[in-house]
Amino acid sequence: MSNRTVRHLSAVRTTDGPTMAELKAIEAEMPVIDAEMELLDAQIAVLDRTPSEVDEQRVRRARRRLLAARRDLANNTTATAAGGAA
Repeated sequence: MSNRTVRHLSAVRTTDGPTMAELKAIEAEMPVIDAEMELLDAQIAVLDRTPSEVDEQRVRRARRRLLAARRDLANNTTATAAGGAA
């Protein structure tokens, strides 16, 4: 055994997982996350080929869904921060 000093890191956060506030924030952002994944899937599908009209429609639809989800999240965040109803 060596003469090294063992230090305890008592300041290290040792929780079992995210807090309720963090879980609520993630839940509120899920529509945006889902829309981002849908757009990414549509973009990946056409990476190695020329997009057909259907592919282009899928990408446009995914972009619109993402914009709407971001808008809704921003509006809900703003209304909540202002103390108003969503």
